[in-house]
Amino acid sequence: MIPEDRLMQIVQRFQFLEAKMAAGTDGADIATLAREYSDLKPVVDQIGTWQQIRRDIEDAKAMLDDPDMKALAEEELPELAARLPEVEHALQLALLPRDAADTKPAILEIRPGTGGDEAALFAADLLRMYHRYAERRGWRVEIIEEQMTELGGVKEVIAQIKGENVFARMKYESGVHRVQRVPSTESGGRIHTSAATVAVLPEAEGVDIQIDANDLRIDTMRSSGAGGQHVNTTDSAVRITHIPSGIVVTSSQKSQHRNREIAMDVLKTRLFDLERQRQHDERSADRAAQVGTGDRSERIRTYNFPQGRMTDHRINLTLYKLDQILQGDLDEVIDALAADAQARLLADMQS
Repeated sequence: MIPEDRLMQIVQRFQFLEAKMAAGTDGADIATLAREYSDLKPVVDQIGTWQQIRRDIEDAKAMLDDPDMKALAEEELPELAARLPEVEHALQLALLPRDAADTKPAILEIRPGTGGDEAALFAADLLRMYHRYAERRGWRVEIIEEQMTELGGVKEVIAQIKGENVFARMKYESGVHRVQRVPSTESGGRIHTSAATVAVLPEAEGVDIQIDANDLRIDTMRSSGAGGQHVNTTDSAVRITHIPSGIVVTSSQKSQHRNREIAMDVLKTRLFDLERQRQHDERSADRAAQVGTGDRSERIRTYNFPQGRMTDHRINLTLYKLDQILQGDLDEVIDALAADAQARLLADMQS
């Protein structure tokens, strides 16, 4: 049952914002109002659709008493009645609480887990997969920190992804990814199991994160590449240690000034993520059972090369299109995860 008083409050708020924006206000205020207006508009549009179909049903029922209109009403009523549940479901989805971080850019971190060189190579495969997915969606990827092995694997990579609704799509990727395949170095043809961890954090863009300068230790050093060879001969790389939390962030671009900016952005993002996790833990004692929480200790997915299979264990989804997935064709998987998360929220809202 949809609470009509709540719907009226949403419509009234939307109308207030519309009038306020039409009257004009300061630049900062107008930007804040415009964001809220933009968030509410699809909800208000859906409310209007739901209200209209209910009015149409009432009008059709009234027409049953008119001999001249009865036939038309009897034809329209079943169609309207069939549409009503669909419109109500769409409205319920529109009313679901939104993650405030969904529209933010994301920081992507990939590290090899168990499996040695094969795990590092798999981590590199994941990086390419996400890079291609970002290209498909028109997002921009910037590598912040990258440490490679001599075989072309990834020891650690940190990347920034910017675009529309990046975190909303990428947040489901946090966790342990497992691969089952025959490594190129395996002469006996045996299948090995390796793993890599993926963390996706909403960038702390526009978030007021207070950091005391006395809590920071900032070191400069030379950037180095695979095999320990130096990329340049200047001390341009920057490492920032946040002493209270123990978080260490490094950036190895060519400009030391730019590296300080990047490292501080990543530090703020990790502190922002810690606060989000703390708040989430307080709200839900059953965090581990929920999709998209960013629990990086959870094994979420298996990529089985001999069978050409990818299985997402959170929703028991198996697709036999591993090649396409590794080429960045992730929408089917992410859409299914998002739909499952919506279903859970709907169940919570109706319980």
